[in-house]
Amino acid sequence: MVIGATGMLGGEVAAQLTAHGADPVRTGRVDLDLADPAAVAAAVADGGPDVVVNCAAWTAVDLAETEEASALDVNGTGPGHLARACAATGSRLLHVSTDYVFGGTSADAGRPYAEDAEPDPRTAYGRTKLAGERAVLAGLPDAAAVVRTSWLYGRDGGGFVHTMARLAQEPGRTVEVVDDQHGQPSWAPDVAARLIALGTLPADRARGVFHATGAGRTTWHELAREVFRLAGQDANRVRAMDSSRLERAAVRPAWSVLGHDRWAAEGMDPMRHWRAALTEALVGAHPPETVNFPDLKGC
Repeated sequence: MVIGATGMLGGEVAAQLTAHGADPVRTGRVDLDLADPAAVAAAVADGGPDVVVNCAAWTAVDLAETEEASALDVNGTGPGHLARACAATGSRLLHVSTDYVFGGTSADAGRPYAEDAEPDPRTAYGRTKLAGERAVLAGLPDAAAVVRTSWLYGRDGGGFVHTMARLAQEPGRTVEVVDDQHGQPSWAPDVAARLIALGTLPADRARGVFHATGAGRTTWHELAREVFRLAGQDANRVRAMDSSRLERAAVRPAWSVLGHDRWAAEGMDPMRHWRAALTEALVGAHPPETVNFPDLKGC
């Protein structure tokens, strides 16, 4: 069962499951109100899934600063309802979270956040996502995994990567992009593959916290330059700027680099390098990441 199946990541998870022979139950925002415990319980009971993948989230980071209670309904309270519903039906739960649960200060630079690092959110969005993590792990300790990702982009549509790709095609256009925020671009198809891989592992190997982000690290400025380069355009049209020039309600993390030790512990390599994934996303020059799945027909 894929919660948030109409979104970027949820849609990718559902599509990959279907391609591998499964028939996932899909719910979107109009189908299921995560803040309604009775509706959540009924949806999980009626769907009867072995695994629930929760990709639904309030992602309006700045708006959450003034509407934290509403963001908490989706990001914090709702996942708790899902955990209880899964406990009642014996289902497992894979819950998607974010790098924003960490402080992300420049003082942390140079040390990737391990899966067991102490969270310290600095934004309302981060606080609500941390509340969801804790609710899931407390409500379903033996059958739930929290999967944190960051700088997510999809196959097409909106978002930073595709905005830069569009601007790259405007002759003579220059753009300014911040160069003091470090993180890991993560392509939705690669993250979806990892979620499915976790769902096929035994429950005792797929519980706790995992980080699903592209290997390596970069800045938004360097990411934009790489997009221009892959588009066959002059990367020098992307100019660096300091984030202090941006007026945003929520502070963006200066350091969002996550460690990947849990994958090795479960016998899997970390996700591929962000540059390889970006190349696949924009020009298709590299094969997408593959994960060996069991036969999912009839699931």
